[in-house]
Amino acid sequence: MEDAGHWKIGLPLLILCSLLVVPVAWAETRTVTDSAGRTVEVPETITRVYAAGPPASILLYIVAPETLTGWPRAPKREERPYIAEPYRDLPATGRLTGRGDTANLERVLDTRPDLILDFGSVRDTYISLANAVQGQTGIPYLLIDGRFENTPAALRLVAEILGVPERGERLARYVEQTFAELDAALAEIPESDRPRVYLARGPDGLETGLKGSINTEIIERAGGRNVADPGPGSERRGIVKTSIEQLIVSDPDTIVTWDPNFFSLIWSDPLWAGITAVRRERVYLSPIAPFGWIDRPPSVNRIMGLKWLAGLFYPERFGEDLRTETRAFYKLFYHVDLDDEELDRLIAWAEGQPGD
Repeated sequence: MEDAGHWKIGLPLLILCSLLVVPVAWAETRTVTDSAGRTVEVPETITRVYAAGPPASILLYIVAPETLTGWPRAPKREERPYIAEPYRDLPATGRLTGRGDTANLERVLDTRPDLILDFGSVRDTYISLANAVQGQTGIPYLLIDGRFENTPAALRLVAEILGVPERGERLARYVEQTFAELDAALAEIPESDRPRVYLARGPDGLETGLKGSINTEIIERAGGRNVADPGPGSERRGIVKTSIEQLIVSDPDTIVTWDPNFFSLIWSDPLWAGITAVRRERVYLSPIAPFGWIDRPPSVNRIMGLKWLAGLFYPERFGEDLRTETRAFYKLFYHVDLDDEELDRLIAWAEGQPGD
C-alpha cells in the first residue's frame, strides 16, 4: 500500500547517512514544529527547498513555487504547458522517499537547500529518516501530514513556514469550502443512492484500489461506493488485481480510469460490453497533467479530482461548468492561465464522451 508520498527508504541512502556529515549554519534561525511534533530550527528566510518526493514537490509548487530546487523527475512534454513557464525547466533532483527513490545525500546537498520538506506519512519510519538526514547534513527536514483531510492545515503550515501566510490562507479556504459543500450534499444522499464506482488501472483495467486505500480515497470522499470492497472489518488496503468475472458480478455503474489505452479499448471489448457503466457510457478518463486528478501522486492535486468526481456523481447538486472550474483551479493552484486548446486537451474525455 502506498503512503502519501512514501513507499520505502533506500538502503544506499541510509548507508550514506552514516558516512556523510556536512554541518550547515545560518545567521538567523527560528523554531517551527512539524506535523510529527518535531521541533526544528529553520532559517529565518527560506529561499530554497528540496522536495523529498512528488507529493512534497506539488505542495511546494502550489504554495511557493519560487522555493523549489527542482522536480523529483522532469515534467513530460505533455505536462509542461500546465506548469507555469518559470518552473518547467527546473532540474530533476530525484527523491529521498517513495517508490524508486533516486536521490542520495550528495545529490541533495548539490541543490544547496535551506530546507528539506516531505509531505505524506508521519509514521515512526519517516521520523527516523528525517532525523537521520537532518543529523548528517545539518539541513532542517520537516514532515508534513499528507492525509487528505489534513490538506487545509498542511497548506497553512507550509505557507507560514515559507513566509507566505496569505497565500496559504487563500488556498486552505478554497479546500475547506470544497469539503463543506460536498459534506452538506452527501448528508442528504443515502448510501443506497450513491454510484457504484470502479477505478480501472493499467492497460487492461484489471488493477484497482481496495476501499479505504489512498489510491481510491477521493472516489469515496466524493460520495462514490467503491465496488472493490474487501468487506466489513477487513483491514486489507492498497492495489490489487481483479478479474473480469469479478467485475461482471459487482457490475459498477461508473468506471474511472487514467489510462488512455484502456479507455479507448473498453468500448469495443466484448468482455466489458455487458457492464452497466459501459452500456450507459459512464466511463471517464481522468486528466493527469500536470499531475493526476485521482492520485499519481496523492497530494493537493486531488482537490481538482474531488470537484470533478462530485460533478460526475451528482450533476444535479454540483452542476458547475467543468471548464470554468478547471480554469479557476489551475490559475489559483498551478499559476497558469489555460487557453481553449490547452483546456480541450486536458478534459476532452473527462466530461463523459466515449472513446474513438
